[in-house]
Amino acid sequence: MTEFPWAAVGLNILLSIIAVAALMAVVMGVSIRAKNHSLIDIFWGPAFVVVAVVSYLASAGSVGDSTRRLVVLVLTAVWGLRLGLHIGRRNRGHGEDPRYTALMRHQTGSLVGYLVRKVYGLQGLLVVVVSLPVQVAMYESAPLGLLGGVGIAVWLVGFVFEAVGDQQLTRFKADPANEGRIMDRGLWAWTRHPNYFGDACIWVGLFLLALGSPVGLLTVVSPIVMTTLLVSYSGKALLEKGMRRKRGAAYDDYIERTSGFFPRPPRRSARTEGAS
Repeated sequence: MTEFPWAAVGLNILLSIIAVAALMAVVMGVSIRAKNHSLIDIFWGPAFVVVAVVSYLASAGSVGDSTRRLVVLVLTAVWGLRLGLHIGRRNRGHGEDPRYTALMRHQTGSLVGYLVRKVYGLQGLLVVVVSLPVQVAMYESAPLGLLGGVGIAVWLVGFVFEAVGDQQLTRFKADPANEGRIMDRGLWAWTRHPNYFGDACIWVGLFLLALGSPVGLLTVVSPIVMTTLLVSYSGKALLEKGMRRKRGAAYDDYIERTSGFFPRPPRRSARTEGAS
């Protein structure tokens, strides 16, 4: 068995840090000038594409299996670019997200230092950590095999849930008749967060694609960190807190009927049964 190229992977991580830091610096500069730090959300997905491209180029000529390298590059690029385009279209004309407006009210010290600590540096660090499967997979010499096929299948399930869920929600919000109503149709009847569930599957799939050797097990930190963020911090928990405040009992009823994360058939709520 070929010895794992630790030095090459270490250099790859360093190059990824430099590339992500450069991207974050540019986005921060533009955001300061535009007085809109929501722009960082648009570049979250594309930042992973930057890492994938850097890793693919850096691993050229290495022991990495060429098919695995190309598959990981394509899957990461498709996911990251679609997400960036979706958020860009969604945010167009809406100004700064209230989360960032509230964050800026608590600014202390220099503006750049505060933004690096609270927004751009933090998100850049997360990109480098979460993208570890993408970086390590580029240096795995084993062919994809069955486990690689499972990884692609899990990624595909995640991509469908995320892309279709986003499309369904966009179409729902575009209809004036749905003003003030809760989206509980399509995939949103099976899980309150099909896009977040899909995102978690994306990174589980990429983690499986990094398992060309036991070294890939170290990258399990990626799906753990991503899923924890989606469920407990910046995703599900934060969104549902706001929705319960705005929609009250109607959203409580939706919670009662619909799975919070993992998809399952919707069930009838106690309110519905009581009214029948």
